[in-house]
Amino acid sequence: MAIDKNSTGYTFLFSIAMVVVVGTALAFTALSLKDRQDANAADKKMIDILGAIGVDADRSNASDIFAEYVVERIAIDLEGKQVSSTKSPVNPKDKTDPFSIDVKKDYRSSVKSAAKAADGDDAALMAALADEGLTFPLFQCVTDDDQNLFVIPIVGSGLWGPIWGYIALEDDMTTIFGAKFDHKTETPGLGAEIRESFFTEKFKGKKLDVEGAALFSVLKGGAATDEYSVDGITGGTITSKGVDEMMNRTLKVYLRYFQSETRAQR
Repeated sequence: MAIDKNSTGYTFLFSIAMVVVVGTALAFTALSLKDRQDANAADKKMIDILGAIGVDADRSNASDIFAEYVVERIAIDLEGKQVSSTKSPVNPKDKTDPFSIDVKKDYRSSVKSAAKAADGDDAALMAALADEGLTFPLFQCVTDDDQNLFVIPIVGSGLWGPIWGYIALEDDMTTIFGAKFDHKTETPGLGAEIRESFFTEKFKGKKLDVEGAALFSVLKGGAATDEYSVDGITGGTITSKGVDEMMNRTLKVYLRYFQSETRAQR
């Protein structure tokens, strides 16, 4: 029996067949490329962590340089207690490695809404996240001159979308050694400039105010600053506030860890 290619039934069946074929091809391609995608993501994370301590790397050497400068990877809980640590080579497939903690995913799934509801109240935020089982990665590094540094990943929201970065603290755990920020969709020439060196350089040598109401402040562009603050992006006020919020919210978790470690060493 001849097939009527002009019939509605034929068109319908042909469309289904094409969807199945194309979908299968796309799924196969995605699965076959997953290992490479995971490796690229790991390399990018290593490059950004190293960037916070002023060390340049690219995808061809990120793994080797990371192993040279990052001496320990630590996971802590919301209360600042150490959960795990490792000094072994990074394996992107090892989900128990603190390196594999996806802080961006955790922010999207639970932290963002809880932080908005808490509105800067640290106790309320801790209560809201108490049952989430969140862990936070910390990267201990050693420089060429044997200086200990601690690199902390931070994630927040800008004007149009997510922003993120890494803050490197010196061995006193209150002095900022370096910073690196990035974004997804901030306005070019305005909020997008958080990734530029003229902005990140402002953080070097600044302090965390462990006795103050805020650990650190990113002020409105043009405002007077002190040792606990930097001048924000002119015209990028909301993005600057996003950097301020994600720094203060995240660093409070790590401050609890640092203070407990300091007490233990005394």
